[in-house]
Amino acid sequence: MKKKIALLAGLGLVQSAVLAQTKPADSVTTLKDVVITTTKNNQKQSQTGKVATIIGPEVLDKSYGKTLPQLLAEQAGVIVTGATSNYAANKSLFVRGAGSAYAIVLIDGIVQNDPSGNGGAFDLRLLPIDQVERIEILRGGQSTIYGSDAIGGVINIITKKGAKQPLNVYGVASAGSYNTYKGTIGLQGNVSNFDYNISYTHVKSDGISEAANPVGNTSAFDKDGLKTDGVNAKFGLKLSNNFSINPFVRYNTGTYNFDDGPFTDAANFSILKNLALGTNAVYQMGSGKVTLNYSHQKTSNDVHNAYPSLLKGEVNFLDVYYNQTLGEKLDLLFGVDHRNMKLPNIAGQPNANILAGYGSVFLHDLSIFNLEVGGRYNKHEQYGENWTYTITPSINLVKEVKLFGNISTGFKIPTLNMLFGAFGANLNLKPEKSQNYEAGVEFNFADGKYKLRGAAYKRDLTDAIIYNYPQGYENQVSQKAKGFEIEPAVKLGIFSLNGFYSYTEGNEFNFVDNGVADYLFRRPKHTYGATAGLQATKDLFLSVNYRYVGSRTDGDFNSYPAAVVNLPSYKLLNAYAEYSLAKSSVKLFVDTQNILDEKYNEIYGYNSLGFNINAGVRFNIH
Repeated sequence: MKKKIALLAGLGLVQSAVLAQTKPADSVTTLKDVVITTTKNNQKQSQTGKVATIIGPEVLDKSYGKTLPQLLAEQAGVIVTGATSNYAANKSLFVRGAGSAYAIVLIDGIVQNDPSGNGGAFDLRLLPIDQVERIEILRGGQSTIYGSDAIGGVINIITKKGAKQPLNVYGVASAGSYNTYKGTIGLQGNVSNFDYNISYTHVKSDGISEAANPVGNTSAFDKDGLKTDGVNAKFGLKLSNNFSINPFVRYNTGTYNFDDGPFTDAANFSILKNLALGTNAVYQMGSGKVTLNYSHQKTSNDVHNAYPSLLKGEVNFLDVYYNQTLGEKLDLLFGVDHRNMKLPNIAGQPNANILAGYGSVFLHDLSIFNLEVGGRYNKHEQYGENWTYTITPSINLVKEVKLFGNISTGFKIPTLNMLFGAFGANLNLKPEKSQNYEAGVEFNFADGKYKLRGAAYKRDLTDAIIYNYPQGYENQVSQKAKGFEIEPAVKLGIFSLNGFYSYTEGNEFNFVDNGVADYLFRRPKHTYGATAGLQATKDLFLSVNYRYVGSRTDGDFNSYPAAVVNLPSYKLLNAYAEYSLAKSSVKLFVDTQNILDEKYNEIYGYNSLGFNINAGVRFNIH
């Protein structure tokens, strides 16, 4: 008990604390009429065999105390390591057992990428959750539409746009355990054919020590906190009834403190910066539509530790695609995208260009049958060409029962550091390739009051890229993963209950065994959870959530030789309450998290959160 009290006394984050799996009653929407925009064809869920989860405003409006990694970690088939540990810690995204950086993150449909790192993944800490309007998660291989990295799935984060009124002032202010504060102030509105949303967000936390104090050590470890600032601006201009453009600018910077390992205190810190600017444009031509997405992204990570480094990356992304509706049952999609990635702080400023063409045919509502068939051609400046395809059928046996399946291929290109970096670079690397299989069934009874979805999947990855010391990076490994997900939901009047169970197993190469092992680092075989929500009164909403994360393995690289360690399972119990002040646009919220295990480590030995409470206020003035 003394250890637990000591841990609680050192906690410094409410943002993490608030992670509480406090999804409200209607937290995950799977209604048959919901439109999925991430398919690039605006399909209804009843018309597609893709496994989609929609996190809508009804959830996000009750998640202002959380971070984006915390909210994503609540979903079936999604693991975000570090989501329940120190807020300043790195977050790694795993979807359906695929490795970190094998799932694509989109913002408003535009691919996010950071070429400065070995994985190329977007840093989830950069986007404040109060700027998110909706999240669409497509599980399974999606490389035909989105190209490289979309092996485990795609997460499309759709940001907020202008309000209906000419001027709306909104904000969030919260504070909680151990000196964690967050504030957002924003302006949004709509004037004639112009809408806008501009906001500034500041977060500060003292944090907790990332390192666990070894037994017998009497010296106190310093806290590892963070300070972040972000400006987000999104505009919409309707030039005619058929033509609109939607430019955006996002700038986020943060200072994150971290230690030297599980049991070694240090005053390390990194300064992370990200700038993204670009535009979306849509032109409607009768039953056809042209969409253009362009973005320019710059990232830098200035690391201050025993081995200081400055990592920089730039990406220019252009995607143009055309939708055509032919009658009531056939839709066509054709597109071209180009990506240029650069490392500006490495000698010669190495870069790579990728040009791709893709297309899909959507047949829907053919009696009880729906089908999507698509293909993609990729031309990479270094390794040459590769192809991907997808075949996705679904059958609505009756109104209440749908069968679905998918066969597809996916790929992940070698990163610029693998091709041109200072350690082990290899210009002869080929893309990693996957073969994906999926099948499932969905039930929807009593107009959505009772729902159940089950899906099973299998993925075979070949030509996996590993670092083979001293030769460097090589293609040589095959990896496999399989699993299934079950998602029940019940809604009866003012009460609702949602749950999920996910099972994942597989093998992969790791640097501890120096070979392929029959387990997946940081990805548990078993996770499950349930959320009960109650709209107690018109103004008062309550929810409670329980979540279990099973045991998993990781590598302890602070010992010599490095060793595989087993991380224990843990359980989370969370509660949320929101009260709307009468006749006003002010809402008060309280969010708590309690880790039920006496001893809990998120990453071998790293300190993690125990009990936290966060309270705040949201307001809109127009």
